[in-house]
Amino acid sequence: QLQLVESGGGEVQPGGSLRLSCVASGGTLNYLAVGWFRQVPGKEREGVVCISHSGGIKNFGDVGLGRFTVSRNNAKNTVSLRMSSLKPEDTGVYYCAATQDYTCQTADAMEYWGIGTQVTVSS
Repeated sequence: QLQLVESGGGEVQPGGSLRLSCVASGGTLNYLAVGWFRQVPGKEREGVVCISHSGGIKNFGDVGLGRFTVSRNNAKNTVSLRMSSLKPEDTGVYYCAATQDYTCQTADAMEYWGIGTQVTVSS
Protein backbone atom coordinates (compact mmCIF):
# COMPACT_ATOMS: atom_id res chain seq x y z
CA GLN A 1 0.00 0.00 0.00
CA LEU A 2 1.40 3.35 -1.04
CA GLN A 3 2.05 5.69 1.86
CA LEU A 4 2.82 9.40 1.63
CA VAL A 5 4.64 11.43 4.24
CA GLU A 6 4.91 15.20 4.16
CA SER A 7 7.67 17.19 5.82
CA GLY A 8 9.11 20.68 5.83
CA GLY A 9 6.32 22.59 7.51
CA GLY A 10 6.98 25.08 10.26
CA GLU A 11 6.52 28.65 11.34
CA VAL A 12 7.81 31.52 9.26
CA GLN A 13 7.34 35.26 9.12
CA PRO A 14 5.32 36.91 6.35
CA GLY A 15 7.42 37.08 3.21
CA GLY A 16 9.37 33.99 4.18
CA SER A 17 9.79 30.71 2.35
CA LEU A 18 9.34 27.02 3.02
CA ARG A 19 9.97 23.88 1.04
CA LEU A 20 7.59 21.01 1.62
CA SER A 21 8.43 17.48 0.61
CA CYS A 22 6.21 14.48 -0.02
CA VAL A 23 7.99 11.15 0.08
CA ALA A 24 6.34 7.88 -0.94
CA SER A 25 6.96 4.42 0.43
CA GLY A 26 5.42 1.06 -0.34
CA GLY A 27 5.13 1.96 -4.00
CA THR A 28 6.21 4.38 -6.69
CA LEU A 29 4.98 7.85 -7.56
CA ASN A 30 6.37 7.55 -11.07
CA TYR A 31 3.03 6.83 -12.73
CA LEU A 32 0.85 8.95 -10.48
CA ALA A 33 -0.24 12.55 -10.50
CA VAL A 34 0.56 14.21 -7.19
CA GLY A 35 -1.20 17.23 -5.80
CA TRP A 36 -0.78 19.55 -2.88
CA PHE A 37 -3.90 20.53 -0.97
CA ARG A 38 -4.35 22.65 2.10
CA GLN A 39 -6.83 23.10 4.91
CA VAL A 40 -6.80 26.63 6.19
CA PRO A 41 -8.76 27.59 9.32
CA GLY A 42 -12.43 28.18 8.64
CA LYS A 43 -12.32 26.93 5.04
CA GLU A 44 -12.80 23.67 3.22
CA ARG A 45 -9.81 21.74 1.96
CA GLU A 46 -8.64 23.30 -1.29
CA GLY A 47 -6.28 22.36 -4.06
CA VAL A 48 -3.02 24.22 -4.42
CA VAL A 49 -1.20 22.67 -7.36
CA CYS A 50 -0.86 19.34 -9.14
CA ILE A 51 1.94 17.74 -11.13
CA SER A 52 1.29 14.87 -13.52
CA HIS A 53 3.58 11.87 -13.84
CA SER A 54 5.13 13.52 -16.91
CA GLY A 55 5.62 16.88 -15.22
CA GLY A 56 2.57 18.75 -16.45
CA ILE A 57 1.41 21.32 -13.94
CA LYS A 58 -2.12 22.29 -13.02
CA ASN A 59 -2.89 25.16 -10.67
CA PHE A 60 -6.10 25.20 -8.68
CA GLY A 61 -7.33 28.73 -9.31
CA ASP A 62 -4.97 31.40 -8.08
CA VAL A 63 -3.89 29.66 -4.87
CA GLY A 64 -0.19 30.36 -4.56
CA LEU A 65 0.04 31.41 -8.19
CA GLY A 66 3.42 32.97 -8.85
CA ARG A 67 4.57 32.12 -5.34
CA PHE A 68 4.37 28.34 -5.12
CA THR A 69 6.36 25.97 -7.35
CA VAL A 70 5.86 22.23 -7.55
CA SER A 71 8.48 19.77 -8.77
CA ARG A 72 9.06 16.06 -8.70
CA ASN A 73 12.03 13.73 -8.57
CA ASN A 74 10.86 10.33 -9.68
CA ALA A 75 14.22 8.75 -8.88
CA LYS A 76 13.75 9.78 -5.25
CA ASN A 77 10.01 9.09 -5.19
CA THR A 78 9.51 12.66 -4.03
CA VAL A 79 7.37 15.67 -4.91
CA SER A 80 8.26 19.07 -3.50
CA LEU A 81 6.42 22.34 -3.04
CA ARG A 82 8.51 25.45 -2.83
CA MET A 83 6.54 28.28 -1.25
CA SER A 84 7.81 31.84 -1.21
CA SER A 85 6.42 35.26 -0.28
CA LEU A 86 4.26 33.52 2.29
CA LYS A 87 1.28 35.36 3.73
CA PRO A 88 -0.62 34.86 6.99
CA GLU A 89 -3.56 33.55 4.96
CA ASP A 90 -1.36 30.68 3.76
CA THR A 91 -1.44 29.28 7.29
CA GLY A 92 -2.91 25.80 7.41
CA VAL A 93 -2.22 22.10 7.10
CA TYR A 94 -0.72 21.10 3.79
CA TYR A 95 -1.31 17.64 2.38
CA CYS A 96 0.08 15.75 -0.56
CA ALA A 97 -2.16 13.31 -2.37
CA ALA A 98 -1.79 11.04 -5.36
CA THR A 99 -4.02 9.63 -8.06
CA GLN A 100 -3.73 7.23 -10.96
CA ASP A 101 -5.54 9.75 -13.14
CA TYR A 102 -3.42 11.80 -15.54
CA THR A 103 -3.95 14.90 -13.42
CA CYS A 104 -5.61 15.85 -10.18
CA GLN A 105 -9.29 16.60 -10.08
CA THR A 106 -11.07 17.27 -6.81
CA ALA A 107 -9.78 16.30 -3.40
CA ASP A 108 -12.42 13.57 -3.21
CA ALA A 109 -10.97 11.94 -6.31
CA MET A 110 -7.46 11.57 -4.89
CA GLU A 111 -6.66 8.01 -3.88
CA TYR A 112 -3.73 8.33 -1.49
CA TRP A 113 -3.16 10.96 1.19
CA GLY A 114 -0.46 11.92 3.61
CA ILE A 115 -1.28 13.07 7.14
CA GLY A 116 -0.27 16.66 6.47
CA THR A 117 2.27 19.15 7.71
CA GLN A 118 1.46 22.40 9.51
CA VAL A 119 2.49 25.71 7.97
CA THR A 120 2.15 28.81 10.11
CA VAL A 121 2.87 32.27 8.76
CA SER A 122 2.97 34.80 11.54
CA SER A 123 4.94 37.80 12.69
